[in-house]
Amino acid sequence: MRFIFIFIVFCLALPGKAAAVNEAEGLSPAAEKPFQRIISLYSAHTENLAALGAADQLIGITLSDDYPAAIIDKPRFSYRQDPEKFIAARPDLILIRPMIEHSYPQLISKLRQAGITVISLQPTSVAGIFAYWQALGVLTGREQAAAEMIASFKKEISRIAGGRRKIPPQERPKVYFESIHKKMKTFARQSIAVFVLEQAGGINIASDAIQVRKTNIADYGKERILAKADKIDFFIAQQGRMNPVNLKMIKNEPGFQAIRAVQQGNIFLIDERLVSRPTLRIVEGTRLLNRILYPADNRESGHEG
Repeated sequence: MRFIFIFIVFCLALPGKAAAVNEAEGLSPAAEKPFQRIISLYSAHTENLAALGAADQLIGITLSDDYPAAIIDKPRFSYRQDPEKFIAARPDLILIRPMIEHSYPQLISKLRQAGITVISLQPTSVAGIFAYWQALGVLTGREQAAAEMIASFKKEISRIAGGRRKIPPQERPKVYFESIHKKMKTFARQSIAVFVLEQAGGINIASDAIQVRKTNIADYGKERILAKADKIDFFIAQQGRMNPVNLKMIKNEPGFQAIRAVQQGNIFLIDERLVSRPTLRIVEGTRLLNRILYPADNRESGHEG
């Protein structure tokens, strides 16, 4: 087996097949031939492999995977299931994320003892996304597709952000971007969601938020939100499994009536899959958020909706 070093900001570990690595450096494995029987236990892995053209190399996906259409009929697996189910499927690679490795170490240990390569990947920044896509390209033998994916992403994001570069920061809308309503959490400064917000032309009013461990999430709290109530032009909340919130919950939250965005009806929900997952759909999320923050500009340019 040969190895390529890729500097990344997430942890990629190959116990038994490579030296241990830390969070500053990753070791990206490139087998003598690409992995052909892959089980993905994270929806972003599944979506990205399909985008790279590697859907046929997937022999299993998560119970909740629903995108894209090409993967819907794949066999389903869960990290809560018996390792024998995985072993019986004869995968040569199982892709997970750190949460699974931390929460189900016995499963991962048994899979590795069975000779299955298990790799943990999850970027927490846009710089990490590029390295992550490159790593997936190496694992599947689709390095060129990964390079094209990165180039396409950069081109589309630049196109969306281009019109906002002329607007001085002090004139851009100030946004509170909610990640988890019940815990009054926002997003960390280096997170994918904040990247989406800034590329869409918004100013993150919670840039002083304290990151939770090494995740995309950050602590904020109601007191700090209300301290900036008269400065918040838009209240944006991701919506999905992580944050099952609705507009009524936000409007009726005690104290939130003091927030300018709530008073003016500038509360919007955005699918968390478009702003929190490290996939090409970040472009869609950026475009959607741009339309929310600059509705007049998008009507004039014929891009409303």
